[in-house]
Amino acid sequence: MKKVLAMILVLCMVFALCACGQSKPAATEAPAATEAPAATEAPAATEAPAAEESAPDAASLVSAAFIDPLKDWGKYDELIAQIKSETDFAKRTELMHQAEDILMATNCVIPIYYYNDIYMQKDYVDGIFANLFGFKYFMFANMANGSDTLRINLASEPDFLDPALNSSVDGACLAVNSFSGLYAYNAEGHTEPACATGYTVSDDGLTYTVTLRKGLKWSDGSDLTAKDFEYSWKRVAADETAADYAYMLNGFAGFPNDLAVTAKDDTTLEFTLVAPCAYMEDLMAFPAFYPVKQEAVESYADWQTSPGGWCQEAGFVSNGAYVCTGWNHDTSMTYEKNPYWYDADKVKVEKLEFMLSADDTAIFAAYNSGDVDFIDTVPTDEIASLLSNPEFHIIDNLGTYYVAFNAKSSIFEGKTPEQAACMREAFTILIDREYICENIGQTGQVAANSFIPLGMADGNGGVFKADAETGYFDAYAINNDQAATVEKARELLKAAGYKFGEDGKLSAETPIQLEYLTNTTSAHIAIAESIQQDLAAVGIELTIQQQDWNVFLQERKQGNFDFAREGWLADFNDPINMLEMWTTVSGNNDCQFGR
Repeated sequence: MKKVLAMILVLCMVFALCACGQSKPAATEAPAATEAPAATEAPAATEAPAAEESAPDAASLVSAAFIDPLKDWGKYDELIAQIKSETDFAKRTELMHQAEDILMATNCVIPIYYYNDIYMQKDYVDGIFANLFGFKYFMFANMANGSDTLRINLASEPDFLDPALNSSVDGACLAVNSFSGLYAYNAEGHTEPACATGYTVSDDGLTYTVTLRKGLKWSDGSDLTAKDFEYSWKRVAADETAADYAYMLNGFAGFPNDLAVTAKDDTTLEFTLVAPCAYMEDLMAFPAFYPVKQEAVESYADWQTSPGGWCQEAGFVSNGAYVCTGWNHDTSMTYEKNPYWYDADKVKVEKLEFMLSADDTAIFAAYNSGDVDFIDTVPTDEIASLLSNPEFHIIDNLGTYYVAFNAKSSIFEGKTPEQAACMREAFTILIDREYICENIGQTGQVAANSFIPLGMADGNGGVFKADAETGYFDAYAINNDQAATVEKARELLKAAGYKFGEDGKLSAETPIQLEYLTNTTSAHIAIAESIQQDLAAVGIELTIQQQDWNVFLQERKQGNFDFAREGWLADFNDPINMLEMWTTVSGNNDCQFGR
């Protein structure tokens, strides 16, 4: 709970602001603090109208990089296309900084902190590893207690198991354990050959020739060949598949419907790019590039209109370490060792049993009672007591937790694009990231002031963002100078056409009332409540709408929200991954830019 702060101004008036929570000066300190001298004089009450009359021009307050996120977003799309085709890597890095400038100037994307990850694992389990992108690999686990079954919770019911259609981290974890791509990540986080044995690249860096392992099989025992990869990659890129990650293949010649990918024979795959790609192995290790069996996909009755329907029940064909053999929807899934996997002799655990739940209290109880061996969430109020527990692990991630506005939301009706941006910037600076990191995250998260995460490579041998101080705003301004920061938020809102009463809150004439969308995990709800209180400092009324995971994903994707919690773990270590997701046609463009 946050500390209750009150500042009493004597002679003319008494202001008291009280809120639930613990020590959040950013959210609770009286906005009149910066006006204390004036507040002791009789004319003080007449100063607010004067301020309204001199409201700043919104166009003078937005960044020089600002463009209309709806009508002018084609400029951003063109810049991303230029980055994807740029062969000078230093120039490419410069262009990516420009793209992030444009993205951040919208103020639709509001970074909160840079990710790390937690999990709990019983002391009799080892051999599990994860990469910076949140993928967890269970196929090399060992069970010292003699069991041949690893019991896991990752999340609730998965939205998609089709690797071409999945766009969630938990779905990716299922994919990497049940499908195999040309490349994979090892325990050190490096890419290494999986279904491939290696590749060659033409002198111009554009044409790749990949050699596959001989004798690859699907989980039904049938042969898996280079033709399966050709089919699968073309399927991801094709418009009719409507894959969220289709844009990942727009660097291929012939994208989208004539992709330059060809099986030269059973073990040789050739593809051609439009520009050299420094992260091609990462793409070949990413689930969207995994093979799916054409016969299995197209045997589903409605495969053309429901492309993921073929693997919505247990028994679907895959090519990874495990195959799904049981699925009690919304309750549990069972995966069993695939004897046809190319590395099956290294798989010691015969069975994976997944508890499907997003209730972190129930999940933690199941772990403590011995019903599961591995979980990757715990209730927020348990974290402090677990920090010294050897079964509690904190690992690095490469990504950003953020909140986002729907650029098309009705709350911006009647506003110019610049006014809407000023309005959103006020939200940005009012959020107390220090409180969220220290009291909700509690595992060393770093307050974020940019979308590209701390430590990401720049694609040119350097680091794109090397320190936490460099960014688009002071992440700690609300803590270091709360009164001035709240006043700045008021000025931004005045520029957006809002008026304030004598108490420093939004007037009844121009209220801001909106809904915040989140899923039901306790940490996300706690962050929502923290933001709710922060915004109340200027009278913004935020209601919190909780939704089940899959409903929540679809509502964001379809733009059925005003303001929502978001998070993005990089798919590979290059800023383009964090930037191309915001192109107009991207399936991950939840902000609805350009639409």
